[in-house]
Amino acid sequence: MTSLDEARSLLREFPVVDGHNDLPWALREQVAYDLAARDIAAHQNAHLHTDLPRLREGGVGAQFWSVYVRSDLPGAVTATLEQIDCVRRLIEQYPDELAPALTAADMEAARASGRIASLMGAEGGHSIDNSLGTLRSLYALGVRYMTLTHNDNVDWADSATDEPKAGGLSAFGREVVREMNRLGMLVDLSHVAATTMRDALDATSAPVIFSHSSARAVCDHPRNIPDDVLERLPANGGMAMVTFVPKFVLQAAVDWTVAADDNMRAHGLHHLDTTEEGMKVHRAFEESHPRPIATVSTVADHLDHMREVAGIDHLGIGGDYDGTAFTPDGLNDVSGYPNLIAELLDRGWSKPDLAKLTWQNAVRVLGAAEDVSRELRATRPASTATIESLDG
Repeated sequence: MTSLDEARSLLREFPVVDGHNDLPWALREQVAYDLAARDIAAHQNAHLHTDLPRLREGGVGAQFWSVYVRSDLPGAVTATLEQIDCVRRLIEQYPDELAPALTAADMEAARASGRIASLMGAEGGHSIDNSLGTLRSLYALGVRYMTLTHNDNVDWADSATDEPKAGGLSAFGREVVREMNRLGMLVDLSHVAATTMRDALDATSAPVIFSHSSARAVCDHPRNIPDDVLERLPANGGMAMVTFVPKFVLQAAVDWTVAADDNMRAHGLHHLDTTEEGMKVHRAFEESHPRPIATVSTVADHLDHMREVAGIDHLGIGGDYDGTAFTPDGLNDVSGYPNLIAELLDRGWSKPDLAKLTWQNAVRVLGAAEDVSRELRATRPASTATIESLDG
């Protein structure tokens, strides 16, 4: 049996829980949420990284669908609600393939039924518009993690890719973390500044996640996780879900991406634009400026390092498919996860360790957040704090 055969066998028992997939945003950008125009029951290779046949081929058993909206988009709360509606419509349209999931028990039930557990994560605190009532409403609609920032600061938290303002988390930011703990909503620290990571770990009473981040010691990008933060995950109980985005995993891709992003802006496009128009500009730039290529091995290097620093109980996978213009060779789309598992088998990772990486850690972390929530709800009412009352 080859390593790839072994990987596929393992994934049949312990499928991948992927922490971050931007299919809903891609559907907004490409077809204005017309699901019939991108029927994911059929291969959508020409347009998307994600469809149901390739999710099956990739051994995915649970997906956190990102309900992301750009931080510079007016009406972020409304746009986030539209993203949630998109995920719900996908689940309704493909009930034999996708199962709605709100809890760790739901994830296990979906696995037992042979369906893909579908959870939601909001990407960026701008989606709550400085309102804890809006935060609670997103939870009531099924959102089970929130990334505290996206690429820009919010009023109460610093982003990894913006100029420092709050110095990490403000007093209101710490209250957001506490209210997320009370609700049972996972605190996601991808995209945030290292100062925000540390402040959140100080403030939280529940495990945190990094839904799609890699190791800064391996690739020195501010979106990645410093070792001192990885070292804190065992005490916190949380997990870091390695991402596949080349500019976050391959050092040579960092400088290239800066130039590629500048080229997009020069053409009047947002640097994260992955529409057909945007990809045409990307590909033209790549023809004249060859792109450094990340591989399955590149991603495995991050996992090796993260396991050494944080331990196997605190790792997961968050590919960021349909949220990136480029992907590593061998991880071209959601069908590629077996290639990564085969690489790790070749590096000596045991099957019990791989089961933790793919399935068990994510289920444990969500369940632990639910346990904390039950305790806090019994002793703490919903917070009525405002940003004005706490931050002035």
